[in-house]
Amino acid sequence: MIVVDSAKVGSDKRFNFKRNELDEGTVYQVNLANAQRVIVLIEGGEKIEIMADGTEKGNATISGSKNSDYYQQLMGMYKSMNEKSLKWQEEYAKAEEKKDSKKIAEIQQAFEAESQGFTNKVKNMIPDMGTTLAALFATNFLNPEVELPTIIALADRFEKERPSMKQAQIFVGNAKRMRGIQIGDAAPEISLNSTQDQPVSLSSLRGKVVLIDFWASWCGPCRQENPNVVKAYNRFKDKGFEIYSVSLDKDKNAWIKAIEKDGLLWPSHVSDLKYWQSAAAQTYGVNGIPATFLLDKDGKIIGKNLRGEALEKKLEEVLKANN
Repeated sequence: MIVVDSAKVGSDKRFNFKRNELDEGTVYQVNLANAQRVIVLIEGGEKIEIMADGTEKGNATISGSKNSDYYQQLMGMYKSMNEKSLKWQEEYAKAEEKKDSKKIAEIQQAFEAESQGFTNKVKNMIPDMGTTLAALFATNFLNPEVELPTIIALADRFEKERPSMKQAQIFVGNAKRMRGIQIGDAAPEISLNSTQDQPVSLSSLRGKVVLIDFWASWCGPCRQENPNVVKAYNRFKDKGFEIYSVSLDKDKNAWIKAIEKDGLLWPSHVSDLKYWQSAAAQTYGVNGIPATFLLDKDGKIIGKNLRGEALEKKLEEVLKANN
């Protein structure tokens, strides 16, 4: 919180703030009598009025801002769900003590239904909110892993309609990272150092079908999958197939030893040794490994996270078509 202004309440029980430097969307916390706190979402050109009593648990109404109207509506919905959740928590604890499995199941079902109902209400509100600050705030109530399409759709709308809005720029950037790279996208360039500290670019393999394989020596599932990757490489390496391995290691010696031990014979092994801060992993939206992206000869993504037989089947299809 940054304190930007203060005012005294006059004899008419009124006070005024005037901000001349509002950007395209700002969140303010108005503290009344060092007791009551009122959150205000406001955009340039809006004039708002707050009616409040200045007590810690007192009510406050805000008018004149569509952003604050949406905010109050969202928080009202959240408060209602939270009150029910607290009640269910108490009932759940009692049911556990009594080992009442039927009651526990009922509570879980009721909570899930209420939670999903709340999410659906938020999703239904977002299109009406348009490209407001409140729409960005509303996404805090959505699980990105489940509601990513809604988040992406809103990000696309902000990017098109309000590309200069600072808060939107951050949101759009985060949404793109969450979205990651999708099938049909052109694969972004990667250029990292090899085990010999020489830069090797992904584009240097253009003209071949390429598997970008994100892995690490410390990753158990990656090491378990490596024999399947080796098998695919040996089978298709003479038919126009290549592998570009990106390691999320931070210990160079461990990385090199794992390459040797697992027999990863292809030449393109790269890493910036930055662990999860790997620039390539962030560009591709990699949040877990192993993670793979299959590229056609033109560098377009044609498959994701293909493993074992699924990878070989796809390579049979693609390389047969190429020949």
